[in-house]
Amino acid sequence: MADRRLFVLTSIMIVIGIFMSYSLTSYTVILFDVGEFHFLIRQAFFGIFSIFIMWYLAQLDPDIWLHRLGLSLFVISMFLMIIMPFLPASLVSEVGGAKRWIKIVGFSLAPVEFFKIGFIYFLAWSFSRKLGHHGGMGVKEEFLRFFPYAIVFVAVMFIIAFLQNDLGQVVVLGLTLLFMLILAGSSMKFFTILLFSTLSFFVFFIITAEHRISRIISWWSIAQKSILQLFPESIASHLRVPSSTEPYQIGHSLNAIHNGGIFGAGLGDGTFKMGFLSEVHTDFILAGISEELGFIGLTVISLLFLGILQRIFKIANRSRDSVYYLFSLGVGLLLAFAFLINAYGISGLTPIKGISVPFLSYGGSSIIAAAIGVGMVLMASKKVELDEKIVEIPKKGVDE
Repeated sequence: MADRRLFVLTSIMIVIGIFMSYSLTSYTVILFDVGEFHFLIRQAFFGIFSIFIMWYLAQLDPDIWLHRLGLSLFVISMFLMIIMPFLPASLVSEVGGAKRWIKIVGFSLAPVEFFKIGFIYFLAWSFSRKLGHHGGMGVKEEFLRFFPYAIVFVAVMFIIAFLQNDLGQVVVLGLTLLFMLILAGSSMKFFTILLFSTLSFFVFFIITAEHRISRIISWWSIAQKSILQLFPESIASHLRVPSSTEPYQIGHSLNAIHNGGIFGAGLGDGTFKMGFLSEVHTDFILAGISEELGFIGLTVISLLFLGILQRIFKIANRSRDSVYYLFSLGVGLLLAFAFLINAYGISGLTPIKGISVPFLSYGGSSIIAAAIGVGMVLMASKKVELDEKIVEIPKKGVDE
């Protein structure tokens, strides 16, 4: 039997996201001239469908379907991301010059969301076959062993960061790759070198795009007030930039969080969703929750999310199969990094990356892809329980 607690906790998070998609879109429905329940109905459809997907995947045999589904997600979504820039406007949605969504029967599908799950499985499957404990390997030998993955990841970075103009997803995938690599048996020395190399690539992607530089400067113009006071004035004066005169999302987000206080303004009674915070039901949903449900509501959300991660990591820890172990860890890391990057962004600790909150943010692709990832972990959890029973049987015989 699959892990029931993981299924229940994830389903609760999805249901909360459905209710918040209604509460936080009171201004958005007016702006886009749609029905009052437009976003609620769509998110309810995606949410219920996602819960069904998790339940269905949990029934499947992981020895047969985990590999098929994982590699299929990796290959098909990679193919879709490659061809998207060349598809006509009638088939893709373009925002800010980047084509990220494929139009399908009135809905928009983001292949990158499904690619992340497929990429995690590809790494888990490949790492379990080719990597292991580094033993007496030198850094050069470890680099040669890692080189094929580096080529794949650089190609992925190019597709997502340049063709789709989505650096946030690259950050999430890069962090997940690094931690999966060390958990698969690489040395700390190699991990450190790879970490600094990744940071160098990250800086390169920022300085080669003017809009990313502007976003960093806008974020720093607000964050500097609390950070530079820790430095001597001789240093702070060189790091200080003129304050941004334009309304900035982080400022409104912080005000929304402050306005919520301990108990919140009440469900449906938030004010910053009324045109101050754009897309509050997507990237800034944690700020909207903080205003309406307060610190207590945000704490409940955080505890639920920690519960989900605890169950995923527990399944990974009990897995005797290295593929199940690495894949479950990868899914947990992917969800954790997405949540943290979004939370840090809306609180002003880091620039906004455009990363949605798993299971909460409005959007069909993100919630369905996350549900597929958890569903595959649920599928693997059945094998974990079976292995435990097999191990326990000889023990009882010996005791007798």
